[in-house]
Amino acid sequence: MTVSGNRIRLVAGVSVLALAAAGVAGCGGRQGGAAKDDAASEVTCEVTADTRVGIATGNATGVYYVVGNALAGQLSGSTGGKLTGTAAETGASVQNIEQLVAGQYDVAFSLFDTAVNAVQGKGSFTAAQPVEALARIYDNYTQVVVRADAGIASVADMRGKRISTGSPKSGTEVIANRLLEAAGLDPATDIQAQRLDLAKTVQGVKDGSIDGFFWSGGVPTGGLTDLFTTAGDQVRFLDITPLLPKMAELNPAYQAGTIGKDVYRTAADTPTIVVPNVLLVRKDLDANVACAITRTVFERKDALAQANPAAKGISLETARRTDPVPLHRGADKALRDLGAN
Repeated sequence: MTVSGNRIRLVAGVSVLALAAAGVAGCGGRQGGAAKDDAASEVTCEVTADTRVGIATGNATGVYYVVGNALAGQLSGSTGGKLTGTAAETGASVQNIEQLVAGQYDVAFSLFDTAVNAVQGKGSFTAAQPVEALARIYDNYTQVVVRADAGIASVADMRGKRISTGSPKSGTEVIANRLLEAAGLDPATDIQAQRLDLAKTVQGVKDGSIDGFFWSGGVPTGGLTDLFTTAGDQVRFLDITPLLPKMAELNPAYQAGTIGKDVYRTAADTPTIVVPNVLLVRKDLDANVACAITRTVFERKDALAQANPAAKGISLETARRTDPVPLHRGADKALRDLGAN
């Protein structure tokens, strides 16, 4: 991981570390960082030198953060201590990709629709980004929550309301804006947009300063569990599936899904829109490092699921379904060895 110029707050387990720009010799610009790939070399999946990778996750109360920390903790044990990871709290998908490409991280969680935009140079990206996938992992559920007293029965009813669209440059913000536009609203003028992380959003709903919010994450998401536990009779989910046809026109990654009533102990199941997640790396990441990380994701899936049940959705049956985002050659080796179709 290369860190240049600014400080990035990194978290491993519950510890918070500050890494300054190192400026030392070696690939990636930092001693022990993941080396650049030699495209002509054989992929063995063996990491022979002490290597440290940075993992860009998302909001501290979201699933990316929890699963990312769990993955960071599993890398050492799966590689004989040669490969270690440090997970970082970030604004999520768009920011993750930008900082991945800049060399500030080596692995990044991303919503699939944002990853597709990145490789195609669309949406938030003005040019194609040099990123590839390690694997498709679990699905994110679009969770749209409103205060029961806000008078909001659909996304269209958010006009004039105080709505959190997620952290700036997050995948949540991308989806939120698309849903608002699909409902005939201009996100910049038709709502009182609050671009807040999940922790601040949940607090705003509790204290009445926010009328509703969008969140894209695995289930259960800790912040929403807290909200429905402490204010369950004051909040409710919206069914956004009437907007699915328009969303699917934008990106076929958007599919129908259901948030089960047992997830947050709600009165009924909630139909919603889901989108897959992918783990991304730069194209030039060392292939053996990429292979070892990918292998760890699937071989240590149970440990990741202990951190958050969303990781139960990680499956070899869907791991290769990343097109048009290409698989990294190291990931391709790992998935072939693991028997992924």
